[in-house]
Amino acid sequence: MLKRCSLLLVVMTVLVAAENTVPAHLDAPRRQSSDPADDHSRWVARFLEQMETIKVGSTRRDLLKVFTTEGGLSTRTWRTYVYLECRNIKVDVEFEAVGSPSRDDSGKLDPTESYDDVITKISRPYIARSIMD
Repeated sequence: MLKRCSLLLVVMTVLVAAENTVPAHLDAPRRQSSDPADDHSRWVARFLEQMETIKVGSTRRDLLKVFTTEGGLSTRTWRTYVYLECRNIKVDVEFEAVGSPSRDDSGKLDPTESYDDVITKISRPYIARSIMD
């Protein structure tokens, strides 16, 4: 799975770079082939479609249908998430706490996450090594 994910990440990077450099009429014959790279391109396209369903205003519950939590430091209002199908594809997400304040009366952060917390900011997807802790 890790090798497939790594290969897909390389293909995704190449495709993004090549997208703006190859005229569509020159690229058409390659698109019609049964090249394995086409399968990778379809996978990347599917990922991007899923990613685009998560936006500002979505809830943590919506996010967890496409992503899962990443290791490392986080708070209730900020966390890194990884794509369910490839842990090397990540997004950083900021939330507005819903249902209870994000800080208690003494000012300490409340770590209790809610599925109803609302996304206020989400990064573009990026590629990075996994953090395991």
